[in-house]
Amino acid sequence: MQNLELLFTGFVTVFSVQNVLVTMLGAVLGLLIGAMPGIGSLAGVALLLPLTYKFNPTTAIIMLGALYYSNMYGGSFSAILLNIPGDSPAVMTAIDGYPMATKRKRPGQALYTSNISSFTGGLIGICILTFMGPALAELGLKFGPAEMTSLLLVAMTSIGWLVGSNPTKGVVLTAVGILIASMGMDTLTGSPRFDFGSMYLLGGVPFIPFVIGTVGFAQVMKLVDEKDKKSNNIINEKLTIKGSMISLHELKRLLPPAIRSGFLGTFVGVLPGAGATTGAFLGYATQKAFKSEEPLGTGAIEGIAACESANNAAAAGSFAPLLALGIPGSGTGAVLLGGLMMWGLNPGPLLFTNQPEFCWSLIASLFLANIITLFIALGIIPFLVRILTVPIKLMIPAITMVCIVGSYSSTNSLYGVVVMLISGVFGFLFEKNGYSTAPMLLSFVLAPLLESNMRKAFIISHGSLDFFVKSPISLVLVILLILIISTPIIRGSLKIVKNKKQNKK
Repeated sequence: MQNLELLFTGFVTVFSVQNVLVTMLGAVLGLLIGAMPGIGSLAGVALLLPLTYKFNPTTAIIMLGALYYSNMYGGSFSAILLNIPGDSPAVMTAIDGYPMATKRKRPGQALYTSNISSFTGGLIGICILTFMGPALAELGLKFGPAEMTSLLLVAMTSIGWLVGSNPTKGVVLTAVGILIASMGMDTLTGSPRFDFGSMYLLGGVPFIPFVIGTVGFAQVMKLVDEKDKKSNNIINEKLTIKGSMISLHELKRLLPPAIRSGFLGTFVGVLPGAGATTGAFLGYATQKAFKSEEPLGTGAIEGIAACESANNAAAAGSFAPLLALGIPGSGTGAVLLGGLMMWGLNPGPLLFTNQPEFCWSLIASLFLANIITLFIALGIIPFLVRILTVPIKLMIPAITMVCIVGSYSSTNSLYGVVVMLISGVFGFLFEKNGYSTAPMLLSFVLAPLLESNMRKAFIISHGSLDFFVKSPISLVLVILLILIISTPIIRGSLKIVKNKKQNKK
């Protein structure tokens, strides 16, 4: 009850004219920045941080919090309409969002599904933050190197067969993603590896150009390859907000994965270094274990709902360790932490006690930002969908320019553009030969986290494997890992035995 009273106090502060206006401004800017490939929440918050210098701390964090949160909505727009993820969490959205928009010719419903799922996941995350923020932050601290290693191993062993019907191809591209992620400077020793004598590769392969190339520019090459088959534009009919709405049956399909991923995403957002990207990946992986009306990867509503709900919930959950412990859960959280310290605030256990107005105003503003962003996002669907009415011959150069600008802006050099072009060629060749690139992208993101935590765990334990079963959390995850690995083997063995018995009969 005390938390509710404090939340209502926060709403009183938020509903001042100035704070409502900055919440709306943050929501609009977040949507725009999220929809622009190559920028993302980290760069968006960093670029706009100087604008808040003359604001009071509460107003400043309300604006930046709304921007960070609404960025999770915006990332799905370009992912669904152009197959170019606006930011890294939207990589998973593109897997089902783009096929639903183009192959199934339901772009309005795909965007509607994305927005409703984002709202649902965000609402769950904010509610959990309201009632369990400090407690959740302390739970996140229990995930040390051993626990994080076990969790990431579970994720890594799952992604090989997450997408597509051929697990072998998935495992191959998972390995390719790990190899690419290992290029650059060693995260612990600082020594170069797999740089092939190039000074550019010392910094590794940048993620944003790699994703834009593998997904976006590969799509350009696919359009060029199939331009004779697609002489007309992708969609012709004029779409309205009413025409974009989903049916009651589709809403029932959407809610279970959105609610599941909302809880999972909030938990992942609390973990140090995990972030919304990992939340989206794990949300999609979890949905793979549940029944979907349509196969994931073909334009399934459940796939869009799972990852969009998870990344918004993770964004909300990341505020728990930031405020209660002073530990940022992501790069964007680190920028926000710098802002808090710049305004003379010290995040930690005493922040909720010493600065209750600040903390609860921020949480209240997230509720407001969630509602405002939903209405804005739903309202602009008809305008966004007009992108798909552009003829293919004009879409090809337009998407190419978006890919080039996004890659260059993320690295401030032509190196990003070169990475984008090379990864685009390989992405096109992989897709053309039936290899889904999603496992490669997932492993590329998770491999550095896995390597860093695994090596820290072995340093602490002096190379002993017992370290991974001493913690109850890690032990449960190790058992889950063994089940994931052994289940396909047991199923295959039982199938062989069954076939032999049938042949004898």
